[in-house]
Amino acid sequence: MTGDRHLYMILHPNHSLIASQLEPEHFIKHYVQGSTRYFEGRLIFVEVDPDYRHPYFDIDGAYAELKPHEDGRPKATKFIKSYRVLEHVDFDALGKLYLCNSVGDYVELESKPYNPEIDTDEFRIMLEVNPVRFIVLTRLNCMDFAHFITDPRNTKGAPKMVFTMLEFNTQEFLKEFEENPLIRCYVPGIHPARLHAAIEEIRHTPGKVVKGLSLDCPIDRISYKHLKEGIMFAQQGTCKFYPLLDLDEVERRFYKYWKSM
Repeated sequence: MTGDRHLYMILHPNHSLIASQLEPEHFIKHYVQGSTRYFEGRLIFVEVDPDYRHPYFDIDGAYAELKPHEDGRPKATKFIKSYRVLEHVDFDALGKLYLCNSVGDYVELESKPYNPEIDTDEFRIMLEVNPVRFIVLTRLNCMDFAHFITDPRNTKGAPKMVFTMLEFNTQEFLKEFEENPLIRCYVPGIHPARLHAAIEEIRHTPGKVVKGLSLDCPIDRISYKHLKEGIMFAQQGTCKFYPLLDLDEVERRFYKYWKSM
C-alpha cells in the first residue's frame, strides 16, 4: 500500500527528507507540537512524490521501517537524509508547499509558471532559505536571480536554491529615509542606513547587481504578509515557482493561519 506513505522535504528549520504515514495536516501538528526535537518557530516543507527515487536516498529502506507503533499509532517521521537534500530532489517530483506557524496552522501553496512581467521594481530584497541563508539586495528579478545564484561560478550560491522576496518599494523607502533616517527597519536586523548604503553602492558601481545585507535570514521573524510574489526553487536551466496567495484568499481558506500573521 502506498496510501499511507508520504515523502516530505523540510526546507526550514532543518534540511531533511522524511518518510511519514501522516497526511500533511497531521504531520505539521506532530512536527511543531508532538516532537521534543523541535523548537518554537516556523516550519516550511514541500510534498515529494512518494514514488520518487534517487540513488542518494534509501527511500525503500525507510518505507520498510515505516510501520505503525504497537499501539496502532502511525509512524510520524522516518528521517531519510539531513544533508544535501534539496540538491538531490528533482523539481518535477515536488507537490504542494506548506508554510506553517508554531501552533500547527498553515497555508498551502501550489506551483504555477512564473511571470517575470509582474516584477518591475528597481531593487528587490531576496531572502535565501535553503541550503544557504543570506539576505541580499539586487537589481535582478526573480528569474534572473535564480540563474545568478545557481551559477557554478558563484562562490556564494549553490547548485539548487530556495528563496523568496521581501515586500519592498525602493522609491518609498528612499523618500521615507530622506525625511527620517530613523524610520522603521524594513528587514529584521538590518539598520535602514545600511540598506540605503547598499542601494547607493549598487547604483554607483558599474556592473554590480547584488549586495549582501545579512549573513543570516531570520525567516522565523518575517511575516507572510511581508513576503512578495512567492517561493522560488531554482537551479541552472529550470525553476519551480509557488506564488503566494493574496491575503483575502488566505483569510478565506486558511483563517487560523491568517489570524497569526
